[in-house]
Amino acid sequence: MLSFLIRRILQTIPTVLAVVLLVFVLFSVVPGSIVSSMSDDSDPQVELRMKKQLGLDDPVYVRFGAYIAKLAIGDFGTSFRTREPVTTMIAKRTWPTLQLIFAAMAFAIVIGVPLGFIAALQPGSIVDTIAMVVAVSGLSIAKFWLGLVLMYLFALKLGWLPSFGYGDGGLKYLILPAAALGVSPMALLARTTRAAVLEIMTADFVRTARSKGMSETRVVKWHVMRNALVIILTTVGLQFGALMGQAVVVEKLFSWPGIGSLLVDSVLQRDIPAVQGSILVVVLFFLAVNLLIDVLYGVIDPRIRYA
Repeated sequence: MLSFLIRRILQTIPTVLAVVLLVFVLFSVVPGSIVSSMSDDSDPQVELRMKKQLGLDDPVYVRFGAYIAKLAIGDFGTSFRTREPVTTMIAKRTWPTLQLIFAAMAFAIVIGVPLGFIAALQPGSIVDTIAMVVAVSGLSIAKFWLGLVLMYLFALKLGWLPSFGYGDGGLKYLILPAAALGVSPMALLARTTRAAVLEIMTADFVRTARSKGMSETRVVKWHVMRNALVIILTTVGLQFGALMGQAVVVEKLFSWPGIGSLLVDSVLQRDIPAVQGSILVVVLFFLAVNLLIDVLYGVIDPRIRYA
């Protein structure tokens, strides 16, 4: 297991470097200048002086090398706008984003997995039909539109929940953005669970268990659920990583002070260090979740072993 972890961690290094290089080059060739947007003075001398202060007068390869050297010691650079360390900016935004992602994923798992199981155990029934309609609808609805509908219904019309903001970080501020973000993975989990359970229910080992007189409840509990869990866990892991990127829309819509809203604001302000740091954190989170899922495979299914 240790050798597997080390190997997987080493394999992430090229991915991280490729993402960093892509973002760095992209913002180096995009038209416009951060200096001109920061300065009200059109004097070329002033702009040249500001470029030198920000380190933008060096060639791209020199800046990239300096950035990689800083990343190696955990330094994401300094924001062009606020002159605040990017690590500090991201640290302030990390917990709100994690709150939102975990709440959305909890919503998706609690509703999607049981819905998929019930639908699979009663194929062709009205329950199965309703579950699949809900799943297809959830995958089809845009998060931005769903967020607006939730805000209109539960905040403006009913007045049960605040329409936007973080407030004191309490549950009432979290419900609407978490629901808007969690509907899509909930629908995907419902469809994936249903498909996995239906496939396993026709497997030879399930028929053997039934032929030995095992009750349907025990068959589902000890054979179907355990084997379906590997597929469900894969979907959960992929969605966990994807939610980090999808949260951008929801955070901006609900004025949620997370990494997603920081990324959008930084892009609009051409704050390159903040953009690079935010994207890097999203990528690292996705890679870490996938590594964790790979490790959990061996816990759930003893047949899986890592060399």
